[in-house]
Amino acid sequence: MAAASELRSDHALMLAVRDGELDALGELFERHHRPLFGFLYKLTSDRSAAEDITQVVFQRMLKYRHTYRDDGSFTAWMYHLARRCAADHFRRSSQAPHATDPAGLAEHADDRPHAGQHAASRDDHALLRTALSRLEHDDREVLLLARFQELSFAEVADILGCSVGAAKVRAHRALHALRDIYFRLQNPSRASSLE
Repeated sequence: MAAASELRSDHALMLAVRDGELDALGELFERHHRPLFGFLYKLTSDRSAAEDITQVVFQRMLKYRHTYRDDGSFTAWMYHLARRCAADHFRRSSQAPHATDPAGLAEHADDRPHAGQHAASRDDHALLRTALSRLEHDDREVLLLARFQELSFAEVADILGCSVGAAKVRAHRALHALRDIYFRLQNPSRASSLE
């Protein structure tokens, strides 16, 4: 039979952490550290920074556990903390996110290549990662939350501190910007003008 913590939702586990059952944070870490690291890696384009920020997020979850609300979404709360931790990191390092060499993305924790994957598909994914890295920070952030982390627009709006409609508009505009960059990269004659 499965352990009781495995049967509890993220929300129930975080309520337990808030109420002093600190071991429940370990279960939340096991469930969420990979996707959180993936989000932060794509946001920062820096593996070391993403690892550090991921650790800080879980430390802040423990430190600020009393701020977790009964009616809140754990995932939205976690990504809200992650955004704040990333902003603190950028402020401290006085640098904005920068484009990453696509060759370095092969080490990314979220990459799960399949043996039967076609070369064209790999090329498309590499092109998409490059296009994503060239987006403005705010555009990349909203797309990562809405499309890659698969949060609802209500959760994204809560994280970004805007209305659901504004979150949808931001995601829509960011998706168009990503598409434009992707197609320019795909066309070699235009790709040279991006350099």
